Amino acid sequence: MIQPAPSLFKASLWMVGWLVAMVTMAVAGREAALGIDAFQVMELRALIGFVLLLPLVFAADGFSAMKTQNLQAHFWRNSTHYCAQYLWLVSVTLIPLAQVVSIEFTMPIWTAIMAVIFLGERMNRWKVTAIVLGLIGVWLIVRPQAGASSALYGQLLALISSVGFAISVVMVRSLTRTNSVTQVIFWMLVIQGVIGFIPAVMFWKPIPAHVWPWVILVAFVGTFSHFCLAQALRYADATVVVPMDFLRVPLTAVAAYLFYREAIDTHTVIGAALILGGNLLNLKKPPPPKTG
Repeated sequence: MIQPAPSLFKASLWMVGWLVAMVTMAVAGREAALGIDAFQVMELRALIGFVLLLPLVFAADGFSAMKTQNLQAHFWRNSTHYCAQYLWLVSVTLIPLAQVVSIEFTMPIWTAIMAVIFLGERMNRWKVTAIVLGLIGVWLIVRPQAGASSALYGQLLALISSVGFAISVVMVRSLTRTNSVTQVIFWMLVIQGVIGFIPAVMFWKPIPAHVWPWVILVAFVGTFSHFCLAQALRYADATVVVPMDFLRVPLTAVAAYLFYREAIDTHTVIGAALILGGNLLNLKKPPPPKTG
């Protein structure tokens, strides 16, 4: 695959697509999971997403181009991602969307910790500071003594899902070295569709007509959001692209207010600011080692 020339403009356009998709996912995911079981949402997302992905599969020379030597790695990555996505879907039905997204942004912090443990990456003062700020931010948002039991349950699910997403990201880093973006998404939909079939059948119930548009929307944005992000990263470094994603917190908060009249408390604002600040520090490149 030929790497295109760097372009901040093109990277920004792809990130607009990512941001619109992810904010839409927050609202559509909640609406779908409130109407039917989350296992159903996950299965329909995989099945419909597979159909939507077919044009990209055929553009890449068909199913033969989807063959991979990393099937086991795809399986473990998607098993983890499936569990994390399920917990995320349940959490958006229990707590404010701004809280879910703010907690979700601890994912780079958990990724940094696991990269040190499993990939041998070095911990520096910026990463340590980022982790501390992130943990303080989570504590401010969650405030165990301040919430109802259902809220605490939703916050816990959001936190666990962010850890699961972080594990998935670490796994994807190695997969993208030998697999195209279309291959990664293809196996995500196939494997998660197989994994989720039995749970979906067990909890299946009739789907109301008004829920179908939300389910289709979840499948669409859930499939192509990853493509937008991957394209953005082709045109600009992660240190440029990732800070753009921070706009997702205020944009989701605005969407939550417009759709559900969800107000944002001061603790969530401060906690989110600490988490995002920690992420910025985590992106900071360490100085080169001194020589001589």
